[in-house]
Amino acid sequence: MYNTKAYSAVSETSPLASTTIARRDPTEHDVQIEILFCGICHSDLHSVRNEWSNIMPTVYPIVPGHEIVGRVTKVGSAVTKYKPGDLAAVGCLVDSDGTCPQCKASLEQFCPNQTLTFNSPDKHLGGVTYGGYSDSIVVDERFVLRVPSNLDLAGAAPLLCAGITTYSPMRHWGVTKSKKVGVVGLGGLGHMGVKFARAFGAHVVVFTTSPDKTEDALRLGADEVVVSRNADEMQKHAGSFDFILDTVSVKHDINAYLNLLRLDGNITLVGAPEKPLDVSAFSLIMGRRSLSGSNIGGIAETQEMLDFCGEHNITADVEVIPIQKVNEAYERLLKSDVKYRFCIDMVSLKSA
Repeated sequence: MYNTKAYSAVSETSPLASTTIARRDPTEHDVQIEILFCGICHSDLHSVRNEWSNIMPTVYPIVPGHEIVGRVTKVGSAVTKYKPGDLAAVGCLVDSDGTCPQCKASLEQFCPNQTLTFNSPDKHLGGVTYGGYSDSIVVDERFVLRVPSNLDLAGAAPLLCAGITTYSPMRHWGVTKSKKVGVVGLGGLGHMGVKFARAFGAHVVVFTTSPDKTEDALRLGADEVVVSRNADEMQKHAGSFDFILDTVSVKHDINAYLNLLRLDGNITLVGAPEKPLDVSAFSLIMGRRSLSGSNIGGIAETQEMLDFCGEHNITADVEVIPIQKVNEAYERLLKSDVKYRFCIDMVSLKSA
């Protein structure tokens, strides 16, 4: 066991502050990683402030962070895929049982016995797991990912959550060339959805409530932008979409988008509105349409996504900050005051 610097919160009302945490020494199957960059995900904020207490209550102190990019510093004797000096990444998961049907199908994100990167029971040290707002992390080789060397590392960090969250449903629902794809919302998730849909060769339409986001949506790769409050603009696209990715995390009219789907079209939710959405049965029945949800991706698919990003030079648009500004970043995140993800330069932790 060794100690490493980190940033943690000790209660739902306290700010994140510098601390020291314990990490396990690498076992034979472990990889030890010096963390270079860690993205800030909205779920970090929810967890720090215990806003999901009804489904996953926070155990304090909490060290958040599950968009981790770094460099391997040490490997266990049985590790074969990594060596010191390699670029490596860690996403939302650091373990699963490996035996359930979901794990055997490479769908570890649905394993009933998964271990999240932070705030999950730690079978090695007791207590809970600590995430990427720290100098280093030790992870089982099975849950470590390779980072293409051509990618900007700060921009690559959010791929470990925002990237795979948007890539996975597009792959599942067959987004390819000649498909018409909608992306609802242009935030941290939405901007990645636009980039992936464009790279898949689809015709991409962004839906936004903010007309001033039109220029940015086109820059990111959208072919068209629709202001969703404009009923006439929406009606022009009725019954024409193969797939729509809905990234909005507040209650909204889902039927307005269901009615844009063609026969057998699908809309997938990756945003997580706190309040239930009202779904009209007729919006589904009249076109054999489907409404589904998606949650990150398995380890193999996450590696596939990173390799795809390497081939197409896709990264998130990030604002890089020192860790000393993380509390300010949380407040700005609540106001959507970032284009489009914050990423912490972890070298700043050395002076914390």
